[in-house]
Amino acid sequence: MAEVIPFKGILYNTHKIQNLADVVAPPFDVISKQEQIQFHERHPQNIIRLTLGKITENDTPSDNRYTRSAECLKRWFSDGVIMLDEEPAFYLTSTEFLFDGNRVTRYGLIALIRLEPFEKGIILPHEKTFSKVKSERLELMKACHANFSPIFSLFSDEENHIYNKLKHAVCDKSADIVFTDKSGQKHRLWRITDSSVQQYISDALKDKKIFIADGHHRYETALNYRNWLSARTSDFRDNHPANYVMMYLCSMEDPGLIILPAHRLLNEVSVEKRESLIHKTKNYFDIITLPYNDDQHKENLSQFISILKSNASKHCIGVCMKDRPELHLLILKPDVMENMFGDELPEVLRNIDVTVLTRLVFMEVLGFDQARLDNEQLIAYSSIAEEAIDEVFAGKHDIAFILNPTKIQQVRDIANAGLIMPRKATYFFPKVITGQVMNSLRP
Repeated sequence: MAEVIPFKGILYNTHKIQNLADVVAPPFDVISKQEQIQFHERHPQNIIRLTLGKITENDTPSDNRYTRSAECLKRWFSDGVIMLDEEPAFYLTSTEFLFDGNRVTRYGLIALIRLEPFEKGIILPHEKTFSKVKSERLELMKACHANFSPIFSLFSDEENHIYNKLKHAVCDKSADIVFTDKSGQKHRLWRITDSSVQQYISDALKDKKIFIADGHHRYETALNYRNWLSARTSDFRDNHPANYVMMYLCSMEDPGLIILPAHRLLNEVSVEKRESLIHKTKNYFDIITLPYNDDQHKENLSQFISILKSNASKHCIGVCMKDRPELHLLILKPDVMENMFGDELPEVLRNIDVTVLTRLVFMEVLGFDQARLDNEQLIAYSSIAEEAIDEVFAGKHDIAFILNPTKIQQVRDIANAGLIMPRKATYFFPKVITGQVMNSLRP
């Protein structure tokens, strides 16, 4: 059973921080190097100093980005910049944002959930992780003993019982925290301290499967941190805070739950591989090619996106390469995945676009091995097709693969089957903001 409990969160002191928009940030893994600098410059107490500190050439084992984060956390507590909440709470949040020209609101519950290994089937992943990222996150947790960013997770609530209860509990209350971030998204947070409401929510979530949407690295790191701490703590108990991790829980039925595509941007792909790519894919795909030059730039980009979307059910993948003014659309031929990988991949996994791209295009056509796929330095991601294409034609990357978004039902089916998608199979939008609530792992 899933054990979901309230907790005393760490929050920014609004008497010290007048506008939370100055100190919050996205999760560390979607922040570019330039954005990292911008967040450091935005405010001296921006959460980036805890989640993604700067590396310097003078770093040592005793003075590095992780130890500096720990010192910063301690100093903010002593200066009253952040403070521990007075009583255990569930933190109900809403995020209002613009999508496709419409104002949309998504709700999330920030709570603690007991860590469980994936094989128990209580908390389920849906994609692979990068080994290096987990090792870096573990060093941060060892130094700071805290969760700074909640793991974005999902559960099914078809009758909306849970969120109806939560919304009713705050319907006559003003939000405790309200701010609009720099991207124009409006955030609200309510503390729910009523013990009867807390018990109802905990009981209602007991029999739910929890699906990790974003934060696989952070969840696996939390497991590793718990194991590391328990091995060196003689009186480590079942109720130790390290047995729990902070999560943002969202209903799969929430109309504000949006999945964007995660387009791939590849680096260090040889000229030979780029020149032979389209020819080699002809065995597996029907190909549409559109010129992409100054005269036809805007019109053909619009046509490219239209064809991609209209062929979503046929596993259509867009491709562009630097130094080649063309846009290609690869439409998978019938039965290719079943004939080639039917014995290797279950049907629910082989019939998603990211598997077609990873297993067929990356591994079969381009000849990438697992080491290449596990190297996060050689692949970048973007949720905006036009930006990904522009970056390739500007020479910043070698190839862009443009995808349609994964569907929420596919995430559910694959996780329920105990299977794992390729990395970055989904891009949930918007990301859960970091800095609204934090969680101490100290007893």
